[in-house]
Amino acid sequence: MRDTLKKMRDALRPIYGDREADAIIRIAFQHVKGWNHADMIIHENEQLSPFVKSELDSILQRLLKHEPIQYITGEAPFHGLTFHVSPSVLIPRPETAELVDIISDDAGDTPDLRVLDIGTGSGCIAISLARTLHFPVVSAIDVSPEALSVAKDNARALSASVNFIRADVFNWTPAGDSLDIIVSNPPYIDETEKKDMEPNVLEYEPASALFVPDSDPLMFYRRISDIALDALAEGGRLYFEINPRHADELSTLLSGKGFEDVETLKDSFGKERFIKCRVNR
Repeated sequence: MRDTLKKMRDALRPIYGDREADAIIRIAFQHVKGWNHADMIIHENEQLSPFVKSELDSILQRLLKHEPIQYITGEAPFHGLTFHVSPSVLIPRPETAELVDIISDDAGDTPDLRVLDIGTGSGCIAISLARTLHFPVVSAIDVSPEALSVAKDNARALSASVNFIRADVFNWTPAGDSLDIIVSNPPYIDETEKKDMEPNVLEYEPASALFVPDSDPLMFYRRISDIALDALAEGGRLYFEINPRHADELSTLLSGKGFEDVETLKDSFGKERFIKCRVNR
């Protein structure tokens, strides 16, 4: 196994750096052999079968083309769960799991909360909230039928009750006073930021779920906040994942629309990554 490990490390470390390359290699071995890190150490001196070597080499060749390991294995961890992912959906990020924690902490033991996730993608937020909150009623929308297919598969696999709806947020409105929580991680990366992004994101993840025009970077937030003003019941809360570069502008927008307790929150990396606020009529 040592020769295979060396080959993979030598090839991947110049691209991904030592730590990320080693993490990717561990995921590859888990996928092919079912080994965790401890198993890899235990079996380090063993010979791998020709089949296993071939499988790992196939993964390596895809990685060298910058294909994300999550799309290669078809899996991504999120909030203690394992989600199926495909190129039809964004790969769930650890920061987004922090948003789930913020919502669940605010909700406490309040039962029967009516929750809407806008732009659900893989369903990671909606499904995690369905499993975390106290008997919630969770709905989720997405414009992409391919994304909804992935999300529905994840909900079935993870035994989560979520009502999935195919809809374009710019042409769809829920009933008034029908929700207690609206959450969204919408497209928020400016087009001008593309030049600083890694090929594994630019070449493989769905651009429509990532980018907004430089001329209107808050387009999704503006529309969703308008929906929330009508759809949230008294005291209902709105939660966003955001682009840190637009935190102040978005906070001003929400306050100007009449939301109260507008608060910007930092993620574990110290970046202004979330905004929450509430309706008070």
